[in-house]
Amino acid sequence: MLKVVGPAAAGMAAGVASAEAAEENKPATGETNAYGAPPGTGISMPPYYLPTPSVKNRNNYFPQNEPLGPDEMRIIFMGSQPWPPRLSQAGTCIMVELGTSKRLFFDFGPGCLRNIIANQVPVPEINDIFLTHLHLDHYADIPYLWQFAPFNGRWKPLRVIGPSGRTAALGTRAMCEHMEKMGAWTSHQAAGMPMADGYEIEVTEFDFRDDGGVCYDKDGVKVTHWRRSHAADGASAYRLDWNGLSFVWTGDGKPDQLTAKYAKNVDVFVTEMAVDMVSLWALKQGVSPYIGAWTIDNFHTMHYAVGYLANLVQPRLAMATHVSFDRELIGEMTAGVRMHYKGMFAFGIDHTVVNVTKDRIWIREAALPETSNVARPSMEWMIKNNFGGNMPTEMTVKSPFLANQEQSIRDLEIDPALFTPKDQMRQWARMPAEMKIDIADFLGGGQAPKK
Repeated sequence: MLKVVGPAAAGMAAGVASAEAAEENKPATGETNAYGAPPGTGISMPPYYLPTPSVKNRNNYFPQNEPLGPDEMRIIFMGSQPWPPRLSQAGTCIMVELGTSKRLFFDFGPGCLRNIIANQVPVPEINDIFLTHLHLDHYADIPYLWQFAPFNGRWKPLRVIGPSGRTAALGTRAMCEHMEKMGAWTSHQAAGMPMADGYEIEVTEFDFRDDGGVCYDKDGVKVTHWRRSHAADGASAYRLDWNGLSFVWTGDGKPDQLTAKYAKNVDVFVTEMAVDMVSLWALKQGVSPYIGAWTIDNFHTMHYAVGYLANLVQPRLAMATHVSFDRELIGEMTAGVRMHYKGMFAFGIDHTVVNVTKDRIWIREAALPETSNVARPSMEWMIKNNFGGNMPTEMTVKSPFLANQEQSIRDLEIDPALFTPKDQMRQWARMPAEMKIDIADFLGGGQAPKK
């Protein structure tokens, strides 16, 4: 009997201990799938995380191989880094494509243009750029685009939308005017040419204090804006609404009540992130801990706050970008977000592609070649956007060289016949003071000059 009771009592004691241990290790409230999905689906993945109808490859996005559906939104992160510049991260830029015919850009940081071109977006079609504020890491590639887009066939003004400032000198319009002055070499070269209008900038500067104001309303697309607490008056966030779908980019700033209000229930909520580990952050950024703490505490949204803000907004998908994406800190960054937010979360790093419909969201990476050249828009696009659909056959142009360089220095050029093989000699594309050109040839639809 004793032999029987002994093990039984031990078993009872072990059972009590096991129950106590189980109680201690019971999952914390909320650590189950927020969407009520069955086992095997994780604790944060929603049932609507599925490929959208246009997706052909579930793992990678191959540019020019997936025409977007008429009721579908595609978001591609063309840059995601504030500082320092990296081979893997360009300056912050988000491209949003809507259906079959609309494309908008939110911020245009340094290096993003190479990624946009690699994604085979025709350069003349890169337009409608929304700036959250005027720190250079959010717009420094605009001058580069401004110089070459007319060269590639956009002969209408560049369209830039952005906030006013506390003074006129601190607003978007003043920045664009100074950029035009900075690029005087380029625009002077186009004087008298049909591409000259492409060096104009059409600026839409909205009152940054007009919280909830509409700064864009065309073709069924509405973009609203509101103030952000950042480095200076003018810092703004944007919400895009189109065809029952929505997208928010907060730009830079501290977590705030206006963002919680205007971003509420958006489909895709994108915010910036700064990791609140000041000593480590300072080491990696190469600055003093004081500068690191001052920057994070006054200007940016720490990783804990990303989760807190996302929980207030309750989007279908929350994303973080404008972050130095250090792989060893991904776990820490995610843990900070998960303190407050249990829904679907992802990082928006260079080449992250998000497809969105009303009932599905799918995330992949773009598969891009290391060497990419410019994709040309169709001739139909050129005619429609440069000439309103009615292209003239001829146009009179004036030589840009006469006003920009003394003839005496051009007279010192070596005769091409001295260095060009005879069978490769062609008629050089020299220009008299004034001449008529065939527009189709000038746009690239004709032939190169004959030999």
